Amino acid sequence: MLVATGRNRTEATMTAQASSQLRPTDAPGPRLAPAASKASVELFWLPLGAGGWFVRLNGRIWEVIHAGLEHRRPLDLYHTALIVRVPEGRFVVENCWPIPNADSPARGVLVEGPVGSRHLGRWRVFRYEVRCWPNGVIADADAAVASPQLLSDDPVVARRLMELVPSLPSPVWGRDELGTGDMWNSNSVIAWLLACGGLPTDAIRPPAGGRAPGWNAGLVTARRQQRSTSGGPSPATSRTAATAA
Repeated sequence: MLVATGRNRTEATMTAQASSQLRPTDAPGPRLAPAASKASVELFWLPLGAGGWFVRLNGRIWEVIHAGLEHRRPLDLYHTALIVRVPEGRFVVENCWPIPNADSPARGVLVEGPVGSRHLGRWRVFRYEVRCWPNGVIADADAAVASPQLLSDDPVVARRLMELVPSLPSPVWGRDELGTGDMWNSNSVIAWLLACGGLPTDAIRPPAGGRAPGWNAGLVTARRQQRSTSGGPSPATSRTAATAA
């Protein structure tokens, strides 16, 4: 009786092991970055104005006007941010305006640019900043929709994206200074980084019923700069480089 019981246990163990070995290793699963992941690039879709009624109201008015001009219904507006993990730590990559105070090193600020006009950019209230913030905080992360979206868990991609941040162009926020057909804003920054970092941007879409103004400006600028690396810069690319200087 004892021998039979032992045999049954052995057979059950072997069956369980065989079952686990036959489970497909490429089965689709949720694209979520585990907390212990050594490297990842995660995208957050943040409703415009989630942190304050004033920005939300102005964004809604702006979208209603544009929707009327384009003969479509108004959509929800989103801005974007990244959380990038590398072996050295976790970083928030985000374009923010207004700048809260002059302590930019504490927020990992690497790039600043003017808002509305280059002449106004001499005052801090009319400048935006791009952060690469160690252990930073995305202020509206709790309101994010369909987020975080895992774009990559490749450490090479994550590190390359981090290294690109100081090279970002810094055109005037809210204007189409680069002639892309779209204004430059926080979405432009994230789109530029992803495109220049080699991530497939064609499949990235805002949540259903929403759009991300400025996204195309980042993609167009990145493609111009990438084309210029194999030949002479076009006038538009030269203007981009001059703007970033």
